[in-house]
Amino acid sequence: MIGGAGALADAVERQRAGEQQRAIRALLRRPLLAADADPDAYRLVRRHQQDLRAWFERETGWRLQVDAEVARLRKEPADTADGTRPAVDVRTRTPFGTRRYVLTCLALAALERGEAQCTLGRLAEDVVAAAADPDLVAAGVAFSLEGREERSDLVAVVRLLLDLGVLAQVAGDEQAYVAGTGDALYDVRRPVLAGLLVTRRGPSTVDAAGLEERMDAVRATFAADTPDARTTWLRQRLTRRLLDDPVVLYDDLPEGELDYLSKQRKNLLDRVEAATGLVAEVRAEGIAMVDVAGRVGGGELTDVRMPEEGTDGHATLLLAEHLAEEHWTRFGEPVPLAALRERMAELAAEHRAHWRKGVTEPGAAAALCDLALDRLEALALVRRTPDGVTALPPLARYAVASPTVHGRQDPQT
Repeated sequence: MIGGAGALADAVERQRAGEQQRAIRALLRRPLLAADADPDAYRLVRRHQQDLRAWFERETGWRLQVDAEVARLRKEPADTADGTRPAVDVRTRTPFGTRRYVLTCLALAALERGEAQCTLGRLAEDVVAAAADPDLVAAGVAFSLEGREERSDLVAVVRLLLDLGVLAQVAGDEQAYVAGTGDALYDVRRPVLAGLLVTRRGPSTVDAAGLEERMDAVRATFAADTPDARTTWLRQRLTRRLLDDPVVLYDDLPEGELDYLSKQRKNLLDRVEAATGLVAEVRAEGIAMVDVAGRVGGGELTDVRMPEEGTDGHATLLLAEHLAEEHWTRFGEPVPLAALRERMAELAAEHRAHWRKGVTEPGAAAALCDLALDRLEALALVRRTPDGVTALPPLARYAVASPTVHGRQDPQT
């Protein structure tokens, strides 16, 4: 009887741990989790919110808020200057440009001031009115939303807000609005809208003029200047990197973080692995958390895959192999962008029979090369500079020849 009770308790504990791991993965995959976006995941988050809140606060410093409509993990990236993971068009996966980001901010401001429901046409009117602000005009912001291109940009923003759960479609069609033949109606979900912005203080309370200074001000935290507080800060910074970044390179770490990692690596990785199901791949140059659980049905955590099927995926893989080989023959010197675009044109001609149509047309290979570099940079496999493209150590796995390791070595070897 006692043995049976112990086995039952073990089974209950395993179930609890498994549910919490799935909930953590769901929040990492979708930090703004509306209740109807993934009902099963949301129920797990709500059921275990107390333990999840404690884990995220302790290990990362991120706060978790849960209510009847949305769970919000208030993530803060380790590097706010990282431009490798932009917002993208939900349908085409095209990265947002400056105009779409400005439209997003104006649309959110209009929704915040608006009613519980709005039409796409009314939202467009509010955006145009907001863009007429003298300060925005002086900054070069101008929208009329009369042309098809600007309308398409606004629709891309609306689709992003639909995907995030800020809007819920009631009737109509966005394409009809683009064509000028119809409109669409949405519910505005205020709890989701209110949880979208993640800052420590409101941007309107910041007096700094420069972007970097404003970013620092809205994210500023205040902690006791003690050894324990410093240790906690280092641990949380490293955990954020491990959870958010494709790879943590020792060369990129400040001395304080590198020193902490050299002493506490096993404990740090054990905690992350147990909570997330990610598996640490430790190499001479750095650490990557590999999503083994996602490959077997746990819900992938990566937003960029390598390799991936299709023309874009194949082109990216071939360019990665080329860059890895060039890195060693050039002794780590950057490869000029023009040379990479030329190589992509050669690859397009070689594979035109099974790549998508148009890859050999003028300018197509250069665009495909740039897209492939975007993907490689997002995976921390390359770094772009004015001099060209430099392969980072993790790209070595794609080289045909055996590489020679360069850079700062594993602090525990």
